[in-house]
Amino acid sequence: MNAKDALGRQGEQLAAEYLQRAGFRVLARNWRCAEGEIDIVAADRRVLVAVEVKTRSGTAFGTPLEAVTRKKLNRLRRLAVQWVIANGVLFDEVRVDVVEVLKDEQGGFTIEHIKGVG
Repeated sequence: MNAKDALGRQGEQLAAEYLQRAGFRVLARNWRCAEGEIDIVAADRRVLVAVEVKTRSGTAFGTPLEAVTRKKLNRLRRLAVQWVIANGVLFDEVRVDVVEVLKDEQGGFTIEHIKGVG
C-alpha cells in the first residue's frame, strides 16, 4: 500500500472513531454499489448520514473540504438513498457530512466535522 492510501485509511479510521465518540452509530464503512462508494454510513439519531472523509497531510493544495465538489456531494446523496433502499431502514432525513482529517508536521491529526454540506 502506498503512503497516500495508508494516510487515507488512517484518516477514515480516525473519522469513524471521532463520529462514534460524538454519539453517531457507524452502520457501514466503504459501502459500495454500482454508482460509487460512501466512506462512512452513520446514524445521527433518526438521520442517515453519508460521510465523506478527506485526509490530507497539508493544505498546499487547499483544505480537504475544498476537494469535495458539488458533483461529489450530489452523488453521495444519491448513494445514501441507495443505501436506504438496499438495507430497508427508514430514516426521517438524509444528510451528507464531510470529515476533514489533517495531519500536522508533528504527526498528529486535527479533525473537523462539517455537517449538512449536501
